[in-house]
Amino acid sequence: MNDYLSLSRAARLAEVSRAEIQRRIRRGDITTFEGQVAVSDLLRIYPSVTLERSGKLEQVEQIKANAEPRTHEGDTRLPSPKVLVARLKSLSGMLVQKLAVLDALEALVADLERGLRHLAADGASGPQLEALLAEIDRRRGEIAALPNDDGRKHLLAKDTFLRIMAANVKLIPSGHDFFVEGTESILEAAVRSGLRISYGCSSGNCGECKVRVTSGEVTKISEHDYVLSERERQMGYVLACANTAVTDCVLEAAEARSVADLPEQHIRAQVKRLQRQSDDLILLQVQTPRTQTLRFMAGQRARLTLEGGAQTELSIASCPCDGRNLHFSVRRGGDAFAAALFDGDVSPRQMITVTGPYGEFVLEEDAPEPAVLIAFGDGIAPIKSLIEHAVSIDSIESFHLYWSSTGPEGHYLERWCRALKESLDNFYFTPLVNADPADLVALLQADLEAPTQVRCYLAGPAATIGPVQTALLESGLSAERLRIEAMD
Repeated sequence: MNDYLSLSRAARLAEVSRAEIQRRIRRGDITTFEGQVAVSDLLRIYPSVTLERSGKLEQVEQIKANAEPRTHEGDTRLPSPKVLVARLKSLSGMLVQKLAVLDALEALVADLERGLRHLAADGASGPQLEALLAEIDRRRGEIAALPNDDGRKHLLAKDTFLRIMAANVKLIPSGHDFFVEGTESILEAAVRSGLRISYGCSSGNCGECKVRVTSGEVTKISEHDYVLSERERQMGYVLACANTAVTDCVLEAAEARSVADLPEQHIRAQVKRLQRQSDDLILLQVQTPRTQTLRFMAGQRARLTLEGGAQTELSIASCPCDGRNLHFSVRRGGDAFAAALFDGDVSPRQMITVTGPYGEFVLEEDAPEPAVLIAFGDGIAPIKSLIEHAVSIDSIESFHLYWSSTGPEGHYLERWCRALKESLDNFYFTPLVNADPADLVALLQADLEAPTQVRCYLAGPAATIGPVQTALLESGLSAERLRIEAMD
């Protein structure tokens, strides 16, 4: 095992979240070197390393799994036999190499020791010679006395098991990393982890998901129609949608880092589900084709157009990690699109066009500070998307959700909020009714250790959130730490 681990691998081995590791780093409990964590620090902070998974981490990963796309039939938790064999072969090769190095070092030490003892037997003497021989005897005694339950041995055993079950992939130049698990492709794993590498059809036809393998081993898991040139193959290019990682890899890949990097997309989709919450609110689920998912950033909007031409623009209320299943909250009144839904003119399987994404109300992904998310009414839609994406990328220290409701349906996503609160140690939910701006700011100041050092996300009707925005700025929160989504 290397003396340093990536944040993702360190978190997986310690059975904690990446956000927890980052919190420890910010507090100075753990030091980093080139963005990696020292094994000695990990064992010092988390001395009880076992091969069992903690129930809490299982709950967190279940929440993430609920938002993930499902592109395969059957049990996809285990790697395919082909990948398992390849990983075992790779690990056995690494083990043979390390054993050969160990044997050579042991032989070198033995030769040096014999030479020193021959010098001593021939009459050579001196404090340095005696000190070297004493040091050799001391080190041999320490090695013989090493306990069988040494924490580093447990960590090594767990890391070896992890390398068999999942491969860690690092992207350059961004430095983002993620795990490829089960039978998923590199593209599926990247999207599941909340990363926005370039892709188009996701089925091997367009070549938009080309990545270059700079180290490690990948293997093809599906055929593709797109033809890589001979030069591209020699340079190590593969399609992320058609390959999986066999070993830990470093890939050169293009990523969308801002809303400007995402193209406007036009997708013919279909209505999947209509769920009426009250006389004035319907939750709409739209499903895109498997070969054309929507690439967007959490908190953005999309324009929906019915076959008859009625259209509206709504915040997406779901995670970008599943761009195929899009969720929206539709309120009665205001446009022909809503009228068609509430009058019963729209039904499941009906075609609908999705265009977008739009908007700049997105997550500050590289900011690990606590996030305060304030939603008024249907402002919960983009806020929900932000939270699900934040859980997916696992980089924010804590989440504080304040949701003020005024409608008769109340906090219609309260079950979702409660599930997060029960499963995440760093998620807090405060339901409110007709919250007053001054009272809300006072509540934030009472709840938070450093209310001016958080990242705040505020969404809701423009007339409602305006006074709240003013109150937050007057309380000392800088404008750079505040993102606003004023909804019509």
